[in-house]
Amino acid sequence: MTDIRAAIAGERTDLAGVLAGLPADDWDKPSLCQGWRVREVVAHITMPFRYSTPQFLLGMVKARGKFDRYADLAARSDAATLSAAELTACLRDNVGHGWKPPGGGYEGALSHDVIHGLDITVALGIDRTVPADRLRHILGDLKPRQLKYFGVDLTGIELRATDLDWTFGTGEPLTGAAQDLLLILSGRSLPPGHLTGPAAARFTTAVTH
Repeated sequence: MTDIRAAIAGERTDLAGVLAGLPADDWDKPSLCQGWRVREVVAHITMPFRYSTPQFLLGMVKARGKFDRYADLAARSDAATLSAAELTACLRDNVGHGWKPPGGGYEGALSHDVIHGLDITVALGIDRTVPADRLRHILGDLKPRQLKYFGVDLTGIELRATDLDWTFGTGEPLTGAAQDLLLILSGRSLPPGHLTGPAAARFTTAVTH
């Protein structure tokens, strides 16, 4: 328990440091989360620190019980009213916060922070490597329902990490850094150059000119 809590605090501390150094224009650039800029992603990451249980329940009622809709509305609203400095401070001030997603435990909290942090750094081309111990926590806790939630079809594909002793699935190898493969499992498309294998194009964002 101590290790996972330390990993969560470490991830939030690292991400807060990245955010503090971002140029102002980067906050309005697209993230890997479709339809969200960097500022919406940070608003979403920090949402559990700012919303009480009654506020959350009221928001769910207004969103007709659909969490994804509620999360989207909240992220857009908060991104419009909170400055980059305020969002960064909220993350920095809550590195030790004990929030856990329903049914996800602390592993789910770590996964949430790591994936959304990568949504930002990978989209912006920031060369940041998530520490291996944090990735092992997340990849070792993978459950089939996560693939179902994100709608990822990995039929005939074996994910094979190049920097960790980790594979997932069976079939033609799709290789990349463990953190990039985690994003694939989370339903993201990556910029060119992150993946290798016959299926790489399926999970890569097309370059537009």
